[in-house]
Order: sequence, then structure tokens, then C-alpha cells
Amino acid sequence: MNRFNPALIVALISLMALVGCNNGEQPTAQTSPAGSSISETAASPTLTTSAETSASPTGTTNTQTTATPTATTEFQGLQGVVTNTKAAVEAGNFTKAKGEFEKFEDFWSKVEDGVKVKSPNAYKEIEDKSDEIKAGLKASAPNKQKMLTALEVLQKNITSVAKP
Repeated sequence: MNRFNPALIVALISLMALVGCNNGEQPTAQTSPAGSSISETAASPTLTTSAETSASPTGTTNTQTTATPTATTEFQGLQGVVTNTKAAVEAGNFTKAKGEFEKFEDFWSKVEDGVKVKSPNAYKEIEDKSDEIKAGLKASAPNKQKMLTALEVLQKNITSVAKP
């Protein structure tokens, strides 16, 4: 009986942990009204797929695909970074342009996986152009026209993957 009590306690704690970790909410798809605003229709929602295995003996798997509102915000942020960087380059203020473009990675890191799945070619172009822009802005005398061209291509690619 003395050996049974610790095993019973461990089993009870494990059971409580499993029950506590099980998410009782059922996944629901989120949709927004069609064309409710320009920003919502201009940027595409990123598909997020998460597979959850329930703690039931059957081991059923629920797969959910939802539109994330934060992806829209992140794409808007990316476009804002590119626009601000472009304006600074056009003004010849490369120090400001470098500071603006440093924000790019913060937004890009949140959407790049979705972009890579959705459009591998656009993903590669965005990665290549962002690297080219970073390197160009670090140069002692950045080439204004080359930076503007790279920023235009980058903006075009971001806009193309932001659409549904």
C-alpha cells in the first residue's frame, strides 16, 4: 500500500496536468466584411495552420486555418518601412534611410514563413533585395539610384504577396 500511494499521486497530478493543458475552445474561422476598408482589402491574410492533438484516447487531430489580422498590420508595417526608407534615400539622407530600414526585419520576421509557403519566388526576391539594400546603406557612399531601384522592386514584391 505504501508503494501504491506515490504512484497514485503521480497519476493524479499527470491527469490534472493533461486536463489543464487541453484547450476546451473550438476553433472558429474569422472573416471580415468584404471591402470594409482599403487596408483590409489591400493586404492578404496569412494562412496559419496549427495542428493540435487532443489528450483523448482516440488521438484526434484538429487542423485550423485562419486569417490573422496581425499579418495585415505587419504587411502595412513593411510597406511603411520601405516607403519611409525610399523617401529618405530620395532626400539623400542615407543615415535616416539606414535607421528606417533597420525596422524592416521586425515586421518581416513575423510574416516571412507565410510568404515562403505562399510564394517561394517572391520570398527569395524579398530576401535578396532586403540584403542588397542593407549592404547598400552600409556603404560609405551609397548609390542613390541603385537603392531606389531595389526599394521599388522590394515594394512591388511585398505588395504582390500581401494580396489575397
